Formats: sequence, C-alpha cells, structure tokens
Amino acid sequence: METEKQKLIIEEIEEETNPTATGSDPSPNPNQKTVKTKVPEVEIHLYRQGKGPIDVFKSSLSGWDQNQLEVREILEKHGFKSIFAFSPGPGRGAPIRFNPRNGRSILVYKDGSVVRIDGEPKDSVIKPITKILFGVAFVALLISFLWKENPQWFDRLNISGNFPPWVLACVVIVFIRMRKRTRDLLKKYGW
Repeated sequence: METEKQKLIIEEIEEETNPTATGSDPSPNPNQKTVKTKVPEVEIHLYRQGKGPIDVFKSSLSGWDQNQLEVREILEKHGFKSIFAFSPGPGRGAPIRFNPRNGRSILVYKDGSVVRIDGEPKDSVIKPITKILFGVAFVALLISFLWKENPQWFDRLNISGNFPPWVLACVVIVFIRMRKRTRDLLKKYGW
C-alpha cells in the first residue's frame, strides 16, 4: 500500500516539474509578470598588428555591473598573446589589462560602444627552432674555418682557405649589425 502511495506522489511531482508531460501546453498565467532584460553588448573591431579589421563582432559585457569585457576569451579565440587599444590614425595605444583570475578587463565599457582592438599574435614554435638550427650551422661553419685541419665533411664541400681571426670577427660584427638594422625586413617575411 505504501509503495502505491509513493508511486502516486512521484507521478504528481513529475507532472508538476514537467508540465508538458501531460500532453497539454501550459497556458501563460495572465497574472504572472515576466521581465526581459537586454544583455549589454559592445561592437569590437579586431585588428592584427595594425592591419585589418580582421574581424568585426559583438561581445556581451560581463561582471557585476555588466560593463567589463571578456579579454581572456578574445585572446584564446583569436590566438593573441596580448591586446591593445587601437585607433586607425595614431595606431596602437595602451595595453588592455585584465584580471588574471576571471579574465575580465579592468577598464569598464558602455553598452553599445564600438571598441577597436589591436592584437599581438602568439609566437610560433617553429621560428625559434629554425633560428637555433641556422645559428648552430653558422657556428659550425665558422669553427671549421678556424680549424687547423679541415674536417672530412668540409673537404668534400671543396671550400679551401683559412681565414684569419680578425676577418671572422668582422663577419660576426657585420652579421649582428645587419640583423639589428633589418629586423623590420625580416618581420615582413615572417622571421
């Protein structure tokens, strides 16, 4: 008898929690009031190293007062290591700081405003590895020039001659100076 009573109670609870289970749609109560609130949003124009905009999207504001930007979400979605305030005329401005615990911006934004952001992409893993490999190859080549007897692999390249140390020092200095002066040129080609 108790089990039948328990079954009835369980069925009543299921009907109360799931009103569509009875097969009829619940009609809205005219006395019940609903409140619809608009989530504050900003329009973001996203640039990559001053070029773009690469993306234009709306982002909802969050936080206690719903006036903070979700910075960590933007960083992860677009593969940036940092983002900056941006203006098409003067260019990149101050970095957009955020709280590391929750990923929200420290500065506040108004609902409906347009925010221009310039992002700095994350560094590639391949670039440092190729630089190291080229550096090791360059050093090996320089050592082979300084060696009294050339290694067997070096003799097969048919490069003859020993360079004095001052010539080698000049080559290193010229290489370093050229690297510093052509840094923007190397960035242009992906180095």
